[in-house]
Amino acid sequence: MRRGICLAVAGLLALELSGCGGPKQYQVTWFDLFDSVIRVTAYCDSDEEWQQQSQALHQDLLRYHQLFDIYNYYDGMTNLADVNDAAGGTPVKVDDALLELLVLGQQMYTETDGRCNIAAGAVLSLWHDAQEAAVLPAAEALQAAAQHCDIRCLVIDQAAGTVQLTDPEMRLDVGSIGKGWAIEAAAQAAQARGLDQALLDAGSNIRAIGTHAGGKPWVAGVTAPWDEDGSTLIEVELANGQSLVTSGDTQRYFEVDGLRYSHLIDLATLYPATYFRQVSVLCDDGGVGDALSTGLFCMPLAEGQALVDRLDGVEAIWYGADGESVTRTDGFPQ
Repeated sequence: MRRGICLAVAGLLALELSGCGGPKQYQVTWFDLFDSVIRVTAYCDSDEEWQQQSQALHQDLLRYHQLFDIYNYYDGMTNLADVNDAAGGTPVKVDDALLELLVLGQQMYTETDGRCNIAAGAVLSLWHDAQEAAVLPAAEALQAAAQHCDIRCLVIDQAAGTVQLTDPEMRLDVGSIGKGWAIEAAAQAAQARGLDQALLDAGSNIRAIGTHAGGKPWVAGVTAPWDEDGSTLIEVELANGQSLVTSGDTQRYFEVDGLRYSHLIDLATLYPATYFRQVSVLCDDGGVGDALSTGLFCMPLAEGQALVDRLDGVEAIWYGADGESVTRTDGFPQ
């Protein structure tokens, strides 16, 4: 079982429906997208329908993966790596999907009071390099990089379809929202193509389409990050269109001198956040959920609770850094 968040579906019921002439269950797993293992479980009336739907879904996700990539370039595409290279220069024409993602990033910066900041690439890149080398970045370098994370220097012209970074040293990094936005957009496109029963499981991002077999809701699970045997499992029923998104320190971290460092950086301190071990968010938009889970992980509990309370259709659960405390909103499943 994957600690923190896991997929829980009733496979026996699917087999029973397949045997009596109903839609058949199909599943595929991809390893080439967003540095994640992505599994899709769906019900289709025929092999042909499944092939069409799964291929279209993979193509959508691959396109977003390439658009949001800050390390690589792709022929015939202007992606985030290109935008970052143009920092300090003239506006860059970008794909509508990338434009929409960056607009959401600006909105979620405001919503989370800067805890989720897609303009913080200058700081995040230092921590990325530190993880690769298993050393901590110099405090002076972090302070210098923090001077180039002002989201006001990200200028978006939606009418013209352009993006401009007015600070030559600014770098965008959409790791806090990119996968969630992509899963959400791909799911919506799949639904528009007629896929009406599926679950997209990208590990920390799970998104439901329609229902499971027999009209029952899809079910995902959340466990405490310190749980070794699944005894703390909470089953979360996902209504059509709902997402369950988790941020935590169990999957991506590194150690230096015996100390563990999360990949989630508290931009108030410029060091990995230490408020919690894990935060999960249940909501109706996977991109928003991704941003919120990052923001909530990087702010004190009271501040996070106030944020969730003022948002409609959002529930959350926090697992404390002490390794035992659990706090949830009233609407999060028990």
